Amino acid sequence: MDNKKTILAIKDFIVTSEKSLKSAKKLLTDLAKENNVDLNSKVDLSTSWLHSYNDENNKIVEWVFTWEQMLWSDGKNYPIPVNYASKSKMVQWDKLKLTIDLHWKMTYKQISPIQREIKTGLVTKDEWKFQVVCWWDTYDLLTAAVTHFKAEIWDSITVLLPKWKKASFAAIEAVIPKE
Repeated sequence: MDNKKTILAIKDFIVTSEKSLKSAKKLLTDLAKENNVDLNSKVDLSTSWLHSYNDENNKIVEWVFTWEQMLWSDGKNYPIPVNYASKSKMVQWDKLKLTIDLHWKMTYKQISPIQREIKTGLVTKDEWKFQVVCWWDTYDLLTAAVTHFKAEIWDSITVLLPKWKKASFAAIEAVIPKE
């Protein structure tokens, strides 16, 4: 009998959630229409300030670290070596340079790190990814960084974030030792 009540309660939760979602979609559509925002358009990340050029035998490409990817001067996203991002404590929106030699050896270098701020939070994990909760904000973490710093769920950590830009990702600065 308890299972029947639980099933009916779950059904009610789902119906209520669907109604809330429908209301939220309606509010979003109305607000977007009022503000002339096309909900089907993608965010335009201009790359006009990034450059690509050759120097002697190398191809040099400037790019911005967007989290698990790098936004190149050609406007496309490419994968980033997560070990490099973790160990270098790269912060979302850092500007970097990639040098590719004739043998396709790739050398990464930060050329313009974004201004940073440090926050303290707790490591958590949702179904697929590690995150850090800092007060009321939640940021994604690179799994490679969690492994590199030997962080565990519920560890206190310090993270680096862009000071003047909104971020969805945090770079681990350090794991705070347990007392």
